[in-house]
Amino acid sequence: MITPGFIETSGARKPIMTDPKYKAFAALDPFFDIVQRGLAGHVDGDHYFDTIADNAVFEFRYIFPGWPRKLVGREALMALYAGYGNNILLQGADALVVHQSQDARVVILEYDVHGKIIRTGASYDNRFISVVTIGNRKIVQWRDYMDSLAAMTALSQT
Repeated sequence: MITPGFIETSGARKPIMTDPKYKAFAALDPFFDIVQRGLAGHVDGDHYFDTIADNAVFEFRYIFPGWPRKLVGREALMALYAGYGNNILLQGADALVVHQSQDARVVILEYDVHGKIIRTGASYDNRFISVVTIGNRKIVQWRDYMDSLAAMTALSQT
């Protein structure tokens, strides 16, 4: 379990067992794994998608071509993530820092993801901060911040 303020830098992760119903999302497994570790003890569910309330609100606080600024609902998020593996394959996630907000319902996660761009084989390394609001042991709101320049640079390499 990751404790508040603990920084994980090893980069090592154990392979997670992907539920067959989530096989199409396997390219995101390192993301799912690090979020599950960061929210351990706060949410219920064996997979990231299982921890999300049906009507959860997702806000993406970055401008990235083709990416929405806001989504409502687990199904909408799954539809958005369905094509992720066509572009990026995540190979790891690390540097997890967990912060507990003054609001007991809010957990802030800092983490890095690493992978490759499918089309070019270029490296993909990005940093995120996710502000997660939890209600009834499910994610009810997710505000995401990332290094948009790192993503655009990696995706635009030839």
